[in-house]
Amino acid sequence: MNILTIGKLAAAGDVGVETVRYYQRRGLLSEPDRSGGMRRYGSNDLSRLRFIRSAQAAGFTLEEIRELLELDATRDRARALTLANARIAALDDKLAALQRARAALARLADACTSTSSEPCPIITAFEPPGHIPGRP
Repeated sequence: MNILTIGKLAAAGDVGVETVRYYQRRGLLSEPDRSGGMRRYGSNDLSRLRFIRSAQAAGFTLEEIRELLELDATRDRARALTLANARIAALDDKLAALQRARAALARLADACTSTSSEPCPIITAFEPPGHIPGRP
């Protein structure tokens, strides 16, 4: 049953109308025929939109999402697992980088609290090389 306008579909999927149109242009969402001058979307369209958004939140690219959608039709679990494991590895790499950045910032914060007569190490850590404090 097609009951949603594009605006209602977008709102229910927590995206903008232009995002829905973008996904249609990319071939991730179908564009239903016009009925009474308006396109009507159904629960399958909303489910697919929510899948796309969830997969994006997990870090999948739109191209990977397209492949996942195609794999669903063929039931190729092995390829879906390969994509998921690749995404997990990429997330692990990001987490490691964030943990290193956090540790570096924590060291700067500790240095900031232990020195009061020198320039703040937090500020100087982000200044370009050769920068003279107090000058633009």
